[in-house]
Amino acid sequence: MRLRHLFALALIAVPTLVGPLRAEYDPIFDFIPLGGRSLLAQVLEGKPPAADVRALLSARHSRDQWVEELKARAKAIPALQALEERELLTLADYLAFNMPLPTARIPADLARADWKTLLPRDGRDLALEYCQSCHIITVTITQDRSREHWLGTMNKPSHVEIKLTPREREALASYLVLNAGIPIDQVPVDLRAGGASY
Repeated sequence: MRLRHLFALALIAVPTLVGPLRAEYDPIFDFIPLGGRSLLAQVLEGKPPAADVRALLSARHSRDQWVEELKARAKAIPALQALEERELLTLADYLAFNMPLPTARIPADLARADWKTLLPRDGRDLALEYCQSCHIITVTITQDRSREHWLGTMNKPSHVEIKLTPREREALASYLVLNAGIPIDQVPVDLRAGGASY
């Protein structure tokens, strides 16, 4: 293979491999609401009682049941009290999709756990990795759509090749229903080019 071809492959591969990781932590994306993984990590980094942590990580509930569970546990977990309604719904939705965590993934020493790496990806992670791999994130995050509309888009020929499981597609759609529809004036100027185009 010629050096020119190797260089072209590198230009394609490197952004694909490091882009999503960089996007997650790039401050330009701070306008996009936190996903459930980040919200749960913040709650757990507040060092709540171990029994509450284990209860959050080992239960299976619907989103509505999780909302009630989180509200009940807010007395013992101050970080839950600080969540706004949309954040509470986003966290409950994430828990409904991802819990219980497999026992082997729950660390013995909960106080020293690196929750950001231990917890499954959330809708925000998926949007930054997969939506942005083809178009500017603004196309996705500025649209206010129903769950069915988001799933319909994800099932179009231009999107079915995206390597997401059906469950991840559902989780991404749920995240976007709760958190997308951001007004264009809240999007950094550098990300406004293109806007929503579907």
